[in-house]
Amino acid sequence: MHPLQCVLQAQRLSMPLTSMCWVLLRTCRAHSSVSSTSCSSPEGKSSEGVQKDFSSRLATGPTFQHFLRSASVPQEKPSPPEVEDPPPYVSGDELLGRQRRVYLETYGCQMNVNDTEIAWSILQKSGYLRTSDLQEADVILLVTCSIREKAEQTIWNRLHQLKVLKSKRPRSRVPLRIGILGCMAERLKGEILNREKMVDLLAGPDAYRDLPRLLAVVESGQQAANVLLSLDETYADIMPVQTSPSATSAFVSIMRGCDNMCTYCIVPFTRGRERSRPIASILDEVRKLSEQGLKEVTLLGQNVNSFRDNSEVQFNNAGSSNLSRGFTTNYKPKQGGLRFSHLLDQVSRIDPEMRIRFTSPHPKDFPDEVLQLIRERHNICKQIHLPAQSGSSRVLEAMRRGYSREAYVALVHHIRESIPGVSLSSDFIAGFCGETEDDHLQTLSLLREVQYNTGFLFAYSMRQKTRAYHRLKDDVPEEVKLRRLEELITVFREEATKTNKTSVGCTQLVLVEGFSKRSTTDLCGRNDANLKVIFPDAEVEDITNPGLKVRAQPGDYVLVKITSASSQTLKGHILCRTTMKDSSMYCMA
Repeated sequence: MHPLQCVLQAQRLSMPLTSMCWVLLRTCRAHSSVSSTSCSSPEGKSSEGVQKDFSSRLATGPTFQHFLRSASVPQEKPSPPEVEDPPPYVSGDELLGRQRRVYLETYGCQMNVNDTEIAWSILQKSGYLRTSDLQEADVILLVTCSIREKAEQTIWNRLHQLKVLKSKRPRSRVPLRIGILGCMAERLKGEILNREKMVDLLAGPDAYRDLPRLLAVVESGQQAANVLLSLDETYADIMPVQTSPSATSAFVSIMRGCDNMCTYCIVPFTRGRERSRPIASILDEVRKLSEQGLKEVTLLGQNVNSFRDNSEVQFNNAGSSNLSRGFTTNYKPKQGGLRFSHLLDQVSRIDPEMRIRFTSPHPKDFPDEVLQLIRERHNICKQIHLPAQSGSSRVLEAMRRGYSREAYVALVHHIRESIPGVSLSSDFIAGFCGETEDDHLQTLSLLREVQYNTGFLFAYSMRQKTRAYHRLKDDVPEEVKLRRLEELITVFREEATKTNKTSVGCTQLVLVEGFSKRSTTDLCGRNDANLKVIFPDAEVEDITNPGLKVRAQPGDYVLVKITSASSQTLKGHILCRTTMKDSSMYCMA
């Protein structure tokens, strides 16, 4: 067997073997036995000379036993990444981008947006250039999502479009390379390479550091993949590069992975176990964003409020975590570490004029100290995402959510008592395994009872590897799922409209994002509840400079009096430009 087909390579040789999931490096043709046979590129070009040189260096490179010998014993705490020599079969020059142009396309959640910025930071340092023009790209990378079948189908459809682009590539240009990054690469692995021969590389969520090497392998006419899941990778030392130079807000990843193992969820299998960034690195990133003039930061994690920094020995003296009352975990309680409340406190102190949000939390991780902090700090948004998933205790138990409907409702009341005026958003799944019509009606009643400002509702999509796939039956017909989903959406919109209309007549602080997509005479921004607010672009007074007339720009805080509301949008007229500090006396009624 060709050495490249059997290499199981950790991206850092010190990585524990238990963290290795699946790493594939394979030639563009499948061989049962390979001698010095050369491969042709997908475009039909001969790469015999390149392949011969690559194969000769590969023959003297590391074997599978090399990586077994080099693996080390797991450490108590993660060590900072070290600068490594290139692999023996790839020269340092081959890791350079040589100003090839990269086109990045992002699908899915906010974590994927942040992953795109991390991947681009790594490639930029290797000499690649960024392009927003698909036609001039030399490398196309899709950052993908696997949370539902529809998300994956979107990528398959996109690959069919790119196949045409690749086949029409002029021979005078370097071959076009196409890569799949993120959760879909992790979940489907070799299926992508086998099904779509035009895909050149795969990189899982924990393998972005390896992108320069993977692209170097691809340039020799190979397919290459690294979908290794890590126990400690957080990209803490990499400063993401903002993909939009005019952005007013940014995402900051504070932890990766999830330990909750809800029966329906693929995340633990595509992003691995929970691990948190050191607080010092997070604070440093937020400070830099503040210095760049950004006005809003969203702290990101699959279970963001279960954050736990164990990077220093003294942190382990901290007490055990406190769960929300009436909630349990699917795993053994964790001890020690600096918790989310400590991080939120420190982040909110960096810049009083910077809004702080966080997503996506789990309802179990809302101890009183977190709620008190949100109430006290004016720059922590009074908006909480509280994923319910279902209004039926029976379905919640089947989902392994760790709470009953009663415990969830009690938490909602406690949050509203602790944070007056708080806005709530949630996630719901229609048609989960075994869901009856009565279960569905209970979910509808929860929507009416809580009255969320924002909702994310989806029909259930069974995912391979999940506990539901192995132990439950996807027995709700598709047409029933869709009908129930429509009913959930209808009730949500009705209740959200009622809730949002209570803002009519109130004055709210809005962070301007830019012009409205529907009108060049209107501006668009978001309020504290993260609701979109539309208002006319007009000349107004600047509160900090009485008598000065200005037009609001992206990144400005303005006061807007709300005149109308729907389930998703507020409209109003602008009163003045202000600051977060000066706005408090004017807001509300």
